[in-house]
Amino acid sequence: MTGSVICAVDVSNGDEDINVIQQAARLASMDGKQLDVIAVVPDYGLSQVGNFFGKDHHDKVVVQARKHLNALVTKALDAEQNAKVRHVIATGRAYEEVLSLAKKTNASLIVVGAHKSDLADYLLGPNAARVVRHAKCSVYVVR
Repeated sequence: MTGSVICAVDVSNGDEDINVIQQAARLASMDGKQLDVIAVVPDYGLSQVGNFFGKDHHDKVVVQARKHLNALVTKALDAEQNAKVRHVIATGRAYEEVLSLAKKTNASLIVVGAHKSDLADYLLGPNAARVVRHAKCSVYVVR
């Protein structure tokens, strides 16, 4: 592997992504790679509902997402390992932001979870499926 290992999580899933983070950390440590954990918040400003939110709504959402991400990574690993992880909060569509980060960091692996699936998504969530289809590096799906 050449670049970082990216782990994509959804902070609104509660503890569902703990095993995804743990697996990503194991894979990153096997090759001595930097672990980047990314959470993506929606861009309310560009949507049709954007006018219903206050001007500072996005900033508040980012702060909350950062808190949740920090707590989730600490719970999945520990405080010492969490300090070594790069936490990334991005705004936009989840799959696009994950792929963008992968390109920027020259990622060698993207780790995603496959949950909240239904028949329409063929047992893989829509964002995970898009990452798998469009990534330029390997993608590891944790079930």
